[in-house]
Amino acid sequence: MTQIALESLLPSSVVERARRIQSESGGRLDLIAAKLGLISDAELANLYATHLGEPVLPVSRYPASAVAADRLRPNYFRRARLLPVEEHEGACVIAMADPLDDEAAAAVAFALEKPVLRRVGLPSDIDLAIERLYGAAAPLADTGTIDDRQDEDRDADLDRLRDLASEAPVIRLVNALIAQAIELRASDIHVEAIEAGLRLRYRVDGVLRDAEPPAPRLKAAVISRIKIMARLNIAERRLAQDGRIRQVVRGQEIDLRVSTTPAIHGESVVLRILDRSALALDFDAIGFDRALLQRWREVTRRPHGVVLVTGPTGSGKTTTLYTTLRELNAAECKILTVEDPVEYVLAGVNQVQVKPQIGLTFAAALRSFLRQDPDIMMIGEIRDLETAQIAVQAALTGHLVLSTVHTNDAASAITRLLDMGVETYLLPPTLNGVLAQRLVRVLCPACKEPYTAPAALFCAQIPELERVSDVTLHRAVGCDACGGTGYRGRTMILELMVMTEVLRSLVLQRADARDIQAAAVSEGMQTMHAHGLRKALAGVTTIEEVARVIRDG
Repeated sequence: MTQIALESLLPSSVVERARRIQSESGGRLDLIAAKLGLISDAELANLYATHLGEPVLPVSRYPASAVAADRLRPNYFRRARLLPVEEHEGACVIAMADPLDDEAAAAVAFALEKPVLRRVGLPSDIDLAIERLYGAAAPLADTGTIDDRQDEDRDADLDRLRDLASEAPVIRLVNALIAQAIELRASDIHVEAIEAGLRLRYRVDGVLRDAEPPAPRLKAAVISRIKIMARLNIAERRLAQDGRIRQVVRGQEIDLRVSTTPAIHGESVVLRILDRSALALDFDAIGFDRALLQRWREVTRRPHGVVLVTGPTGSGKTTTLYTTLRELNAAECKILTVEDPVEYVLAGVNQVQVKPQIGLTFAAALRSFLRQDPDIMMIGEIRDLETAQIAVQAALTGHLVLSTVHTNDAASAITRLLDMGVETYLLPPTLNGVLAQRLVRVLCPACKEPYTAPAALFCAQIPELERVSDVTLHRAVGCDACGGTGYRGRTMILELMVMTEVLRSLVLQRADARDIQAAAVSEGMQTMHAHGLRKALAGVTTIEEVARVIRDG
């Protein structure tokens, strides 16, 4: 069963690779593929669920207290990756990461002296539930007042905390938190200290979701374990710290950017997941349509000038710039970037990480770039007047400069540069164009539901619908494939303002952003709102989602 299912799910080359290893070492093909990272835990769980005719067990079905704790040992649960979730008079329901493991199921049935009903559980869900129910770590004394203790007491507590964070249950628990985040395609993990213990949340498709937190007694140990992995100072709880973790999950190397900050009930930790294998440096994949892409290429392939990408934090600006650089990268072209931080390494591109503590700022790096004879320079963000002035001067001297600013729309980027102090007469000859963007969630193809709406609702943004009475839209429903949200993945909605003589004239007059925006629309610019509505009409997203991100921006 599993082998046939895998062949239909994976490319033939991948199945062939797993088979070669199977022929050398033996074992089941599905487990080999999972160990190599060729198939995700969620995909494998769905295959098992199809075979059993039962859905994957949701987290809500896991017990609040241990089941059959007097007859079964937690160590066996960890080893076999299974957990009893319900016990009835005639049978016991168990969640299994590998429901085809007859030996493990038979062992539980023998110990309980009753039949077992197998259900499929995600390995990360099972691991977290085991640690919550059976975690062996002893509770720590209150560490909130550690700074007021004598030195010898503080050292003893730190040693105990370090030992506890290095214990196997805590290591497994933190690894399970990271694995679950990868499984959910999360971009961030938020571990927040609260009065009752810890709050755990994952940001999936731009929206935070609550997850089952670790046991309250492990609050200090979990945070300390993350800090140890990120090579941070576990004794420092009064100041914010930043670090990095490199972890291999399902055969894929994952980078996690770690940030800690002190809060009233302890430290709050955020882990930003940087998965190189999931980075789609392809314009079609990230949401550019054909007409927009053609205009973007015209703007970015000019030999000199400034091109800006704007939007709030987390709107995909870096991905757009990396995708552009990947396309512009050629043997005859020298590209230099200065970033904070360098999120992904681009082959053939010289990338510099800023280090303000030693004087390597954006402006300092850019000044050195000009002596390196580059063709293209990318600045992670224009934050101050000095950086803006150097970028403009570089454009005037024959370089193409790509960068980002934080504004809500394309027109506001111009007024932002002027407010920084850039001379008015310098912008019109140097600025090639501004791309504004947001990320909207994509409807789950398995459960989206069509409905009819009046076309008149869209005529203001999409004039060609004036002759149409009704249009077909889709609503988010929710299913197992999308975790009940109705959405799976994200795409961009964009507006590209290409500088024209009319717009340059308005810049020289220091017109406000609304006038520049109106003129750009009259010159043919499609707004982000209109682009989002077109994607809603195409069944890619919903009008509610478009309204949410435009309003939030």
